[in-house]
Amino acid sequence: MRASRFFISTLKEAPSDAEIVSHQLMMRAGMIKRQGSGIYTYMPVGLRVIRKVEAIIREEMDKAGAIETLMPVVQPAELWQETGRWDKMGPELMRVKDRHGRDYAIQPTSEEVVTDVVRTELKSYRQLPINFYQIQTKFRDERRPRFGVMRGREFTMKDAYSFDRDVEGMQKSYQIMFEAYQKIFTRFGLQFRAVAADNGAIGGTGSHEFHVIASTGEDALVYCPTSDYAANMEAAEALPLIQARAAATESLVKTPTPGKTKCEDVAQMLGLPLARTVKAIALTVEKEEEGKVAKENWLLLLRGDHELNEVKVSKVPGLSSFRFASEAEIVEAYGTLPGYLGPINTKQPVRIVADRTVANMADFVCGANEADYHYTGANWGRDLAEPMAVADLRNVVEGDASPDGKGVLAIERGIEVGHVFQLGTAYSAAMNATFLDENGKPAPLQMGCYGIGVTRILGAAIEQNFDDKGIIWPQSIAPFELVLCPMGYDRSELVKEQTDSLYAQLQALGVDVILDDRGLRPGSMFADWELIGVPHRIVIGERGLKEGNLEYQGRRDEAATAVPAADMAGFIKDKLGR
Repeated sequence: MRASRFFISTLKEAPSDAEIVSHQLMMRAGMIKRQGSGIYTYMPVGLRVIRKVEAIIREEMDKAGAIETLMPVVQPAELWQETGRWDKMGPELMRVKDRHGRDYAIQPTSEEVVTDVVRTELKSYRQLPINFYQIQTKFRDERRPRFGVMRGREFTMKDAYSFDRDVEGMQKSYQIMFEAYQKIFTRFGLQFRAVAADNGAIGGTGSHEFHVIASTGEDALVYCPTSDYAANMEAAEALPLIQARAAATESLVKTPTPGKTKCEDVAQMLGLPLARTVKAIALTVEKEEEGKVAKENWLLLLRGDHELNEVKVSKVPGLSSFRFASEAEIVEAYGTLPGYLGPINTKQPVRIVADRTVANMADFVCGANEADYHYTGANWGRDLAEPMAVADLRNVVEGDASPDGKGVLAIERGIEVGHVFQLGTAYSAAMNATFLDENGKPAPLQMGCYGIGVTRILGAAIEQNFDDKGIIWPQSIAPFELVLCPMGYDRSELVKEQTDSLYAQLQALGVDVILDDRGLRPGSMFADWELIGVPHRIVIGERGLKEGNLEYQGRRDEAATAVPAADMAGFIKDKLGR
């Protein structure tokens, strides 16, 4: 590729609406052009990266036995209605009507379509297992698209779907895909971590997320440095920090705390550690009974220095459809405004769920359900009934004991780029997707699904690999592996001859090389390629050629290395691992 025949459009400054590093650098490097909120055109430089990402994915998926297909972007509403996701997905699911008034969805994912294909095409256990995958455009109508390709509305995704006859087979298919993902992300040249995760809206019984490690990542990853334990914050188990409840040593006292509505302020006023306080979070659950909506009052209790984990709350029996109580509901149920809530002497009956640590606390501080007052010396059994339920309700913190008992937990930031799910029969049961077993009896198909955010990989890779000059692409997914930068290509016959000769040698070796023949000054030429992030650069100049040398510099190298001109092709071959 010659730069004069390619399209390169770099910017010195990032547009004002580019919020994070990857967004700024992709705009500046001319990789993307914004067409609308969360919608981008991928320019030639960006598209080359996408194609390399896709090529690695295809190779590893094919090796793992998955079969490529291509499912429609626009999908009939009837399929989504079968699983109930037409309503459950909410406004993120883009709905459209055709000229006949029929409803369609612009796909954010394809579980329904692939299940429909399989239920009509696969009949016998002899056709199982099977795994279909696609690399296809997706659309999710994000409420607030941001961060460039990291949270756009239109994006490219690889999604795969396995079908097996039983749970054991599904788990085997899942493990095959898990290992394929590890190979894919290793080949991308990215530092990543696989963590146990919550299935969320997809449904199913178990899942893992794949995260690219980056300090700017939105997700907190929890892991044990001395074991294999790893989970995202939503799924990480928090063990009780108090192993057994101590006996009460204080009397229950209603203590004035004027204007102190936060545990931190109450603890400071009372001269107590924050860990002695308990925060109360009021929830409401609405249930339909005999045609009327009935409300249940729930109160969650956490230690004052802990944060609520809403995903864990949704798994507590009875709280799958919870919402936070309104101020009016709080006043009605507890007789006070938020900030003074507690489990003692509530105005109305309340279902109390205590976090594991709180359930073992003694002599704790909690709200008195009266403005400007808290109780000190509160104790279970004596001052209030034992909680209706004890559950893991909190986010783990660094230094907590690892659930596997093999060390303590650490936390780092990550960007989710892949997710694998054990779906079981969540979709096959809803859509009556069955096969005939050896006895000729129908049985539901066991499913797994496996996604990689193809375009999101670009943003994640940049967030992990950049400096003050621009992007630093891993070699395997760089738009070009190597750039030739001749000094005076249009003025020096010696430079032109040597450049053209080296260019031909490198192409013959299969190197993805671009020759910058645009006639730019050295500073401008180098700045472009450092911004774009090409990992290897060779400079060809008359001064060096007179000494028989060319200059090589890796994108992360602080200085150039002189290499004999006759040896450069072999030198590059070794550098690229050819």
